[in-house]
Amino acid sequence: MSKKIKFGTDGWRAIIADDYTVENVARVTVATAEWLKQNFDQPSVVIGHDCRFSGALFTETAVKVFINAGIPVKMAIGFVSTPMVSLGAVKLGCSIGVVITASHNPPSYNGFKLKSHHGGPLSPEKVQEVEDIIPEVSNIDLASISMDSDLIEVIDLETMYVDHAKANFDLDAIEKSGLVLAYDAMYGSGQNALKRLLPNTHFLHCENNPSFMGQAPEPIAKNLQELESFIKERGDIDCALATDGDADRIGLYNGSGEFIDSHHIILLLIHYLKHYKGMTGKVATAFSTTPRVKVMADHYGLESEVVKIGFKYIASIMIEEDVLVGGEESGGIATKGHIPERDGIWMGLIIWEFMAKSGKTLDDLIREVYEIVGPFKFERSDLHITEELKQKIVANCKADHYKSFGEYQVKEVGTIDGFKYFFDENRWVMIRPSGTEPVLRTYAEAPTMEEVRKILQVTKETICG
Repeated sequence: MSKKIKFGTDGWRAIIADDYTVENVARVTVATAEWLKQNFDQPSVVIGHDCRFSGALFTETAVKVFINAGIPVKMAIGFVSTPMVSLGAVKLGCSIGVVITASHNPPSYNGFKLKSHHGGPLSPEKVQEVEDIIPEVSNIDLASISMDSDLIEVIDLETMYVDHAKANFDLDAIEKSGLVLAYDAMYGSGQNALKRLLPNTHFLHCENNPSFMGQAPEPIAKNLQELESFIKERGDIDCALATDGDADRIGLYNGSGEFIDSHHIILLLIHYLKHYKGMTGKVATAFSTTPRVKVMADHYGLESEVVKIGFKYIASIMIEEDVLVGGEESGGIATKGHIPERDGIWMGLIIWEFMAKSGKTLDDLIREVYEIVGPFKFERSDLHITEELKQKIVANCKADHYKSFGEYQVKEVGTIDGFKYFFDENRWVMIRPSGTEPVLRTYAEAPTMEEVRKILQVTKETICG
């Protein structure tokens, strides 16, 4: 009996040659094709892959299954980012987008993401419908299906994306501003787009390397040491952008080589789009994001909503409502005027345009944000513990066992997704179990990084003993 395939928070991911095989990709595609025929009179698909090993092979597998089912496919040339496929779904009027990617996972993984015709993640309910009909075997002779088919149209999604960005940003203002910028693609699929948009940028890890030099392409500080060193050694970089394997997540550095987390980026985006550009709309953020977002939204008279962790929940709101900024702690952020999709390059361009147009440094702009919400620092620590201990801690959280963490007394507990313990208006810690591995994620916020790390340490001591 074949192993059951399950979609996680953002698609199905598995280790290549272990569970991620040609046959299993075919099984998932058979279910996707069946779902399309059940839900669309004339279904169509846009598909692309990122830079990972055998992306082209797994894409070809999926394409063969779709055309075997009589479904026309628009297939990207070369590697593409997830936002490129999502944009393609909208601009080409396709029923669904498929991205062969494992996003920021280690290089041994690949994955299968489903995108809606709106240009964002397919809703959790619809993904479940696809998952429910994945067959035990594909029953398809892939070797007998030719790629020389009238149902296949090859599409340049990267050029479509670049043209879309050129139409939405004042790139001349960025180029003429005198800003010295850097971009670290982490060997991911954003590497060529930014070269075409802002060729005078300093580029790091913008070569094709399917193994990502052995490192998970996740744009967090510990994975971006070369970029940090580059900024500090040169001494003239004003701002640096990093994106993950499929370029939908953002990492950001200021001119002194300090990592700027997603909470600050979300606040900067709200500030720029509302205060400087006069745009309006709702703000939607995931549960692990700073409560200061509400302070900023209230300051500008904007409605705000907190949702479960997973960008799909934010996308669902963006499709239905007028949303200015939607974002999550892990670096996935979307804004009005684009697609309801995380897009690291797009968010970076907004920040760079903000700096260019205002003539201010990133630190200057952050200080403007602090004038509204107050200064703060944030850090996440992943505790690698036994599954048994993880479950015990979760049970304790559910039983409201934790009344304090060291000297910090719990005043309030939020339980939208995990357990968020508020000590006062400036300090909190959150505990959330990973759904896929024996890891407990802990998140903390406080006025200084020293205190953040103190809170994380006393939390670890309290829950792990």
